[in-house]
Amino acid sequence: MQEIEEKLAHLIRNVEDLSDVVARQELEIALLTRRVQMLMEREAERQADGGGGVVLGDERPPHY
Repeated sequence: MQEIEEKLAHLIRNVEDLSDVVARQELEIALLTRRVQMLMEREAERQADGGGGVVLGDERPPHY
């Protein structure tokens, strides 16, 4: 019986530790999601202003 109680205590601690990890990850994911959204909005504004400024592939820059 004591062995079962020890295993149960160990499992309960593991579950609590995992719960803490998941809670931290949830906060981090929310923060990263907000940051990505801000970057996407900033890029959309930059493109709307006509300031693309990125040369893709074999596209020649405007000074050629």
